[in-house]
Amino acid sequence: MSPRPAVRRPALLASALTAAVLLTGCGADIETDTKADAEVKVRRCGESVPYTVPERAVAYEGGSADKLFSLGLTDHVLGYVMPPANPPVSESPWAAEYAKVKMLSDDLLNKELVVSHKSDLVVAGWNSGFSDQRGITPEILDRLGIQSFMHTESCFNYPGFPEKTAPFDGLYTDLERLGRIFRVEDRATDVVGALKERVDKVSSAAPKTDPLPVFLYDSGTDQPFTAGSQVPPNDIIRTAGARNIFDGLDERWTQVNWEAVTRAAPEVIIILDYGDQPAKEKIDFLRKSPRTSELPAVRKNQFFVLDYNEGISGPRNIDGLEKFASYLTSLKR
Repeated sequence: MSPRPAVRRPALLASALTAAVLLTGCGADIETDTKADAEVKVRRCGESVPYTVPERAVAYEGGSADKLFSLGLTDHVLGYVMPPANPPVSESPWAAEYAKVKMLSDDLLNKELVVSHKSDLVVAGWNSGFSDQRGITPEILDRLGIQSFMHTESCFNYPGFPEKTAPFDGLYTDLERLGRIFRVEDRATDVVGALKERVDKVSSAAPKTDPLPVFLYDSGTDQPFTAGSQVPPNDIIRTAGARNIFDGLDERWTQVNWEAVTRAAPEVIIILDYGDQPAKEKIDFLRKSPRTSELPAVRKNQFFVLDYNEGISGPRNIDGLEKFASYLTSLKR
């Protein structure tokens, strides 16, 4: 399960914009000879899958599209599917690339759409874009001759071929695997290297002792929905020198209870911000609820708003990390 997408706030850090310019300054140099037509085997979660170079890729949500755009693959992207609660693409560091491709749908990903548009690659996450219930899975697309790629982070609970990795490592793995599929390995190496440098810079400056307990609040009133250890916010919190109070849960996005939150006494609450439940409404709820109003983070007004696309798997995770680390530094301890 993944958090529901949403509308977002306008600002993105200048560092993110700078990174976007650097990463999209030129298109990837993809071979057009017979080598590009040949198959290359790349892992899709826990299975090895043959790929030819896609020419009509469909990306589901911002994390998928951002990965492709960061690799300079705009010319190989047919379009994107973006449910209405997603933040506007105009606010993305890759807004110029989004403008060059088609907005295919503002609904959930479905098989009919990718078939009708003759897509040759679908990039999405398990239980996010791909879904047994909605009848669009990698296995189904394989039978239709349509290639598919899944976010490694989401492979944690992919039935049949699961794969487990730390969320940031999953991001790097995705970029490297997409680099192999599109034959832009050198570009992928550069992009991953730049992201790792930014992560290392934050990590080296982070507190090494007494990590602040942090609760990520996605949604929920009777029971809160939060982040376990298998989604990017866990790595954002840990790398910044704090501690996710639910890092012991070997889950992705998951439901807990308020008693567990109260016992953990979080000093900081991260609000995952998306449109149908704006951050302000969530903060108001936490301030008014008798189960949360006395939490240390609430009494101290220590809320950090994390943009949806900084919380799901994608290059913007690192923007979220840098912002959160800066926020922690600003707190009086």
